[in-house]
Parts: sequence; C-alpha cells; structure tokens
Amino acid sequence: MQQPQDFYNKELKNLAVQLSKTNSKITFIRILRLFVFLGFSFGVYLTFYQPYIPFIFGSIGILLFVFLVIQHQQVKEKRTILQLKKDNNQLEIDVLNGHFESLPEGAEFTNSTHSYSNDIDLFGKGSFFQYINRTATTNGKKLLASLLTSNSITFIEEKQKALKELSEKIHWRQHFTSLAHLVSSTTQESSVITKWLINYESKLATSLRWVSIFFSTISITLIVLLVFGAIPFSVVLIWFFIGLTITIFHIKKTQHIYTSSSKAKDTFKQYYLLLEQIEKETFTSALLKEKQQKIATKTKKASVIFKEFSKILDTFDQRNNIVIAIIGNGLFLWDITLAIRVEKWILSYKETTDEWFNVVNFFDAYNSFANFVFNHPTFAFPTLQKENNGIIAQNLGHPLLKPSKRVNNDFTISKEQFFIITGANMAGKSTFLRTVSLSLVMANCGLPVCATNYQYTPVKLITSMRTSDSLTEDESYFYSELKRLKFIVDTIETDRYFIILDEILKGTNSKDKASGSRKFVEKLTRSKSTGIIATHDVSLCELANEYPQILNYYFDAEIVNNELFFDYTIKPGTCKNMNASFLLKKMEIV
Repeated sequence: MQQPQDFYNKELKNLAVQLSKTNSKITFIRILRLFVFLGFSFGVYLTFYQPYIPFIFGSIGILLFVFLVIQHQQVKEKRTILQLKKDNNQLEIDVLNGHFESLPEGAEFTNSTHSYSNDIDLFGKGSFFQYINRTATTNGKKLLASLLTSNSITFIEEKQKALKELSEKIHWRQHFTSLAHLVSSTTQESSVITKWLINYESKLATSLRWVSIFFSTISITLIVLLVFGAIPFSVVLIWFFIGLTITIFHIKKTQHIYTSSSKAKDTFKQYYLLLEQIEKETFTSALLKEKQQKIATKTKKASVIFKEFSKILDTFDQRNNIVIAIIGNGLFLWDITLAIRVEKWILSYKETTDEWFNVVNFFDAYNSFANFVFNHPTFAFPTLQKENNGIIAQNLGHPLLKPSKRVNNDFTISKEQFFIITGANMAGKSTFLRTVSLSLVMANCGLPVCATNYQYTPVKLITSMRTSDSLTEDESYFYSELKRLKFIVDTIETDRYFIILDEILKGTNSKDKASGSRKFVEKLTRSKSTGIIATHDVSLCELANEYPQILNYYFDAEIVNNELFFDYTIKPGTCKNMNASFLLKKMEIV
C-alpha cells in the first residue's frame, strides 16, 4: 500500500528537478531572444542599402523573435503549473501532519438551522470542511459544501466507486487543480455567468453581420487598389471615416456587449482548460463516465466551444489598444464584428453551458473527496446493509484527531434502538457523538470512514447538540432548544433518521428537565428512527428497564493519585463516577 506522505515527498523532489530545468530553459530563451534581436538588427543595418535583403532579414528576425516570445510564455506557464503542484504536495504533507489552518474555513456555509452541520463542526475553523476542501473554483467549493450537507442516502456505492477511481488518478487530479488555480482569483462565478447567458437578449441587428463582411471586403479591395496605384489615398480615407461613423453609431450597444462579456473572459479560459482535461481522461466508473458524457457533443468538444469563446473575448479585448481600435474600426468595423461573434456564440450555446459548468464543478468537488481517500488508505469504505438498518463499526474514531491521541471505539446499534449515554465531564461523550455523526455524513457521501470496519444501512442524520439563544430574534435559550426539538419531531415523521442528542432540555430546572426528557425519549422510541442521547441525568437510564429498544452506555472517569484519568472508551451500563466536585476543589474554585 502506497503511503501518502512518501508519495508527496517523492513528488516534491521530482518537481524541484523539473522546476530547475524549466528555469534554465527560460533563461536560455531570454538570452537567445536578445541575441536574435541584436543579430537581425545588425544584419538589417549592414545590408540596409541592398535590395530585398534587409526586408528578408527583418521578416525572418521578426518571425523568429515572435516564436521565441510565444515559447517563453508557454514555458513560463509550465513553470507556474509546476510551482502550483509543488505547493499542493507540500500542503498535503502539512495537512497530514495536522496543519491545515491555512485552508479556507467555509464559514460562509455555517447554518444553525441545518439538520446537523452546525452541531458537528462541519464548517468553520478546524472543521471537517477546512480539512478536506481542495477546490479551486468558487462553484466547486459551493458544491462540496452542498454534498456534505445534502443528507442524501442514494447511489452510495456508485459514489464509492467513483472516489476510489479518482483517488488513484493523483497526477491527473493535481494537474486539474493546478490549471484551475491559474486564473481562479479573477474568475466570475459560473452560476452568475449562466444567469447572464440565459437572460441575454441580442442588442445588434442580424443584418449587421453581412454589413461588416461587406464593409471589410470593400476595405481590403480599396487597400489593394491603393497599393497598385489604381486609386488615390483620399478614397481610402473617406471610406475609413465612413467606417468610424458606423462604429460610433453603434458604440453604445457594442460597449454594453463588451462590458458584460469581458467579465466572463477569465472564467471561460479557466473552464475550457478543465473541460479539456475531463475529455481526454479515461474513466471506468459509471458516475464519472456519466459526467464525462454530459460534455460530449456531436460536432465540437465542449472544451473547443469554450476555447473559441475565450479567444473571441481575448480578441475583443484588443479594442482597448488605441491603434487597433482606430484602424480596426475604420477599415473593418472591429467592434461590431466582434460583438456580433459574441452574440452569435451566446445564442448558440447559452442553453448548454450550465450543464458543462456543472460537470467541471463536480470534478472539482469530487477531487477533494478523492484526495481525502488517497490520504487515508487505512480508512474503511462502508459496506452497505439492507436488512439490519443499523451501524456496526470497529475501531471507530474521529478523522480530525491525530492517530497518536485518538481513542477508537467499537460501536454497534441496531434498527430502532436508542442508546442513552451518561458519563463524567470531559470523559468523551460529545466527541463520541460527533464521531458517530461525522461517520454517517462521510459514509453517505461515499467516503471511507475512520474505522477498520464499518457496516450500515444508509440513513439520514439529524442532531441537536449545540443550541444558542438569539438576541436578534428575542429568543431564550430554552425556547431555541424547544424549536430544535420540534424541528426534529416534525422531520422524523416523514422519513427514517439517525438522531443524536446531547443533553436535551438544558434550559430548565432539574425536575422539569427529567420529566420532559423522559417524555421526549418515549416519543422517539415510538418513531421508526434510531439514535443516541447523551445526558448527565442518570434517572433517564431507568427507561431501559421499560423499553427493550433502549440500552444504557457510559464513559467513565477515575481518580488516580489525586488526578483525573479518562480512557475515552464506551462501556455498557450507567455511569457512577462524576467529577464536577473534584474539579472544583482541584482548581481551587471552592
């Protein structure tokens, strides 16, 4: 089994060698370009008074110089990609060593009303999203967040196969991500562009296309006639001013087209490169082949179509060059011609671009998942069960805890069972609840779980572990908690759920809490759901004597040599040892 850190270290060495060679090549091209310029300039100077030879020298020199400029740009882009790959490999080493604080936190996706995301630290500082996210596009990042919060329990085996395949295509994934990062900082969101394309209405009359062709043809004819002395320069000059007049007459519309389309230029440049990578790769899993098929067209490839639009927008951008703007518009109606090409492309492809954008966003998001799979070869892909409708996990742990500090637990819960978990403060109850919750989210996404074995029947998750009051909505803590419990009760009426609750009814007195908690748990047992309830109220454990589907478990704490000791291991039964009084004395609070 290939160890991720060994792979990344090896890649760093290989990339360092490639970068060194590329830098040397860039230096060589720069020197060669200088010598070409000096050499051909000197050649033109020496042969200046000889017929044809200076022209030949100059033409060859210009062509060679332009070729070297293009080569220089291509090698520079290659160096940028190599540097991005080098940075990515170093990042993976840092993450494997527990340092991922530089990655985006995804705080914008925090939602206190979501079924589980706020309770299990899915987003924010030190979150699972921050740990797993490697997306390079804005909409890819949004899709990744959406996949983690979708609570979808369908096509899990297809997701697993796709992620297993993608995880093995590590060089392809890294190249895809590096290309995406080339211009990602300036791109507009694909969803914004899609909305613009769908709602776009033509500004120019279709007849202008033929006008521009006719005008350009006449201009070329006049220039040829002028060269051969058949017409005076004044004729071309008059025609030139006619062209400028036509351009000025339509300038408001062409400016609007340019302004609105130029915002999409970098996005199309980014996405055509990514579409090209998807088209060229061979996939075997059904889900990846399905996505690849969505960008296949009968005539041109989607990447070619996007590239054409990117090139049109690049060319349109040359209108900002004063020389090109004046000459181009005066003789060839440059602005009108390019604006017509922009509108023609939009009208031809605006109905299909959204699906092509979505395919790129899918691979961007799934590359993050696949990267996680590659980085954790010891994690187990869940085996799906159809009958038990529960969870059987061996050595289940939280994926964000360092292996040296992580304590894993065996955990088995059957259909429609409820575990009541008691335990001392800091004994591990909340961490265990989040471990089970996150394992379900990961399993439903098709990801491997931090366990040596994990069997389950796909089930949706709903939690109540972190409730807060709201000053803006004039809500007390207790009322907020009641609203959350009401949300859970209403939600589980329509579907099966795995419910995880941490210390319900915290906002009321002990007697009222005990009575209310008991009634609420009894109501849950009458549903078709399964779940875990953590509590400090040991009286709630008495329900196990009345309901066979309720089992008691606990996390223990021991005082050894006047120090608290936790083993963070779940055990059957009810907790007998509490530690609040001990801690108050130990910290000299009382």
